[in-house]
Amino acid sequence: MDAEKPRSFNEFWPSYVRDHSHPTNRRLHVVGTGLAFVLLALGAILEQPLFLLGALVSGYALSWIGHFFVEHNRPATFRAPLWSLMADFRMFYLTINGKMAAEIERVSLARKP
Repeated sequence: MDAEKPRSFNEFWPSYVRDHSHPTNRRLHVVGTGLAFVLLALGAILEQPLFLLGALVSGYALSWIGHFFVEHNRPATFRAPLWSLMADFRMFYLTINGKMAAEIERVSLARKP
């Protein structure tokens, strides 16, 4: 994450993308987020609130494994929880639609002098 604290989500997003530069880390995030969505839906359909806990655990556990053991950086959740969640949903959307690679390229080109 950049030294200056971002003042908006649009300022936060490029540093989030850079913090997720390793493809395995991004895959772990997408699987965790997808599983969380499935568990939330099952919890609503089956009226089982315990699925909410499963959604939280699966989403965060896989993401944090990606950061600590693959990317070797600290999850943005600790610095900006809401923006981190929003960015995770955006990354999930871009990934499942095949647009994340282009976004990574755009962010890296924008950073070059």
